[in-house]
Amino acid sequence: MSEQKSFLETAKTVFQNEIEALQKLQNSLDESFNQACELMLHCTGKVVVCGMGKSGHIGNKIAATLASTGTPAFFMHPGEANHGDLGMLTKGDVLIGISNSGETHELTGLLPVVKRIGVPVIAITNNANSTLAKFSDVALNINVEKEACSLGLAPTTSTTATLVLGDALAVALLEAKGFTADDFALSHPGGSLGRKLLLTVDEIMAVEQELPLVKHTATVMQALFEISDKGLGMTGIIDDDNNLLGVFTDGDLRRALDKQVDIHKSTVEQVMTPKSVTMIKGKLAVDALNLMQQYKISAMFIVDDEQKPVGAIKMHTLLKAGVV
Repeated sequence: MSEQKSFLETAKTVFQNEIEALQKLQNSLDESFNQACELMLHCTGKVVVCGMGKSGHIGNKIAATLASTGTPAFFMHPGEANHGDLGMLTKGDVLIGISNSGETHELTGLLPVVKRIGVPVIAITNNANSTLAKFSDVALNINVEKEACSLGLAPTTSTTATLVLGDALAVALLEAKGFTADDFALSHPGGSLGRKLLLTVDEIMAVEQELPLVKHTATVMQALFEISDKGLGMTGIIDDDNNLLGVFTDGDLRRALDKQVDIHKSTVEQVMTPKSVTMIKGKLAVDALNLMQQYKISAMFIVDDEQKPVGAIKMHTLLKAGVV
């Protein structure tokens, strides 16, 4: 128990150290941050992120975040760049060099060639007087006084500060470019994120022969047969011109039986729910999910511009498609 308490105390100390470092970094941001954003915003090529060791791991993530939020970017390993990969860098690019000390020789050794190519350099470092900072066009200082590591050696607080600074750059550029959720979806086509952002109701709705529909003159019993046959827990009620008048659901049936309605003689129009919740075709499946949750319904009709039913969707279908 005492060991567990010690672990917990250490964890809280690490959190506190890193929170304080981030607050200090936030307060120290100045015009150099704006200058870095301007360089990246007007970059006609790609943003190339470069760093060694732990800085390289953070740099990889920064490059990935930039790329997924509308700023074309990739990571270049400085060791490999010294042996041929520097050919990735071309005029029109912007280089972000990451080094806590600002003296990482694999990175600083690239700087003369980078300058010869004519590529501007943004430094992210913890040493404003370092070679990297002095050689850069814009230097961003993370201002970390100590690492969270009790030995003061392992990159911890410094890498956290660098990562957050990278996130701040990416989000600032995202907003400056007017990057939208649709733009974000195009770079995330796979997985649940892609399904939520790209999938439309048209792709998963029941259509044509699968669509439960009966005329307004049908009996309640005939409507029940249609519900059972199509398996959506509802049927749409249409007039002679195929306009959707309402829906008839299991709940409507229970209410009709409570009123002792003759299901063999009464028309479904008498017991249906008029003006039901619908959605226009072409909308995102996630919007359908939100609408169904808002109105606490498990199925819904999809209509065209003339409000004629062209499809139907149920909650189970959205779950199966991975939208939820």
